[in-house]
This record gives sequence, structure tokens and C-alpha cells, in this order.
Amino acid sequence: MQPVDFAQLVANSGDAIVVSDARGIITVWNGAAERIFGFAESEALGQSLDLITPERHRERHWRGYEKTMRTGITRYGSDLLKVPALHKDGRALSIAFTVGLLFDAERNVTGITAIIRDETARWTEERQLRRRLAELEARPSEKAGA
Repeated sequence: MQPVDFAQLVANSGDAIVVSDARGIITVWNGAAERIFGFAESEALGQSLDLITPERHRERHWRGYEKTMRTGITRYGSDLLKVPALHKDGRALSIAFTVGLLFDAERNVTGITAIIRDETARWTEERQLRRRLAELEARPSEKAGA
């Protein structure tokens, strides 16, 4: 059995793979992350996750991030987290992701890896469908006057 080439696995993944250290600094940024968020690897590496986190969500994001670093527990290893994000050009994105925790030999959390998918088109379509449904439900029924 041939060993797995993890660098190729990360590089060739269709989903974004973003790894950040205990301080929330980006240490891995694959090609799919570049495609989704618009930032080249050279622009993202060494930057804070604030790069892709909308300002109005940062306080909540960092509270959760710090708690995860402190406790070594996250529910988003199996539960899909859906949140807004930012593209390099400033437009809003809707992303869905799961995370995995990275540990050192003493089982201290050293970082987080996120597997991210762009859900913007699907989210926009669902929002339009919900809006259209609400409009249809708000119309008086044709049988109401009969």
C-alpha cells in the first residue's frame, strides 16, 4: 500500500482547506480557498481569520475560537456550521464547513483545520424561494370571496 501524499490531498481538494494556528493565524490555504475567497495563498498565509470573517461576526467568532482552543471541544467536527464570510472583492459569501482540531503530543489544541464549501448560490436561491412563497401565501385566496 502506497502512503498518502497529504500535500496533494490538500492541494487537489475541491473544497477549501484552511488551517489556522491557536491564535487564528492562517497557516494552510489551498487552491479551492483561493477560488472561493479570492485571496492568493501568498495573501492569506500569516493573516488572521478576520481576512474572511465579516466585521459584525468577529466578536462571536473569536469567543467561540478561544473557547475551542481552551477546552479542546467543538461540536462542528460533525455538525455543519453555516456562516457568512467575505470575498476579497468585499462581497458577502455564505459558507458551510466542518472543523477538525489539531493537537500536540500533550493533547493541547494547536490549531483548527476547516473544510469549507461555498453555499452562496444555494443560499441565495433558497432565500428567493422563501420570499416567493411568502408573497404567494400573502395573496388573498381566489376562493375566499366565493
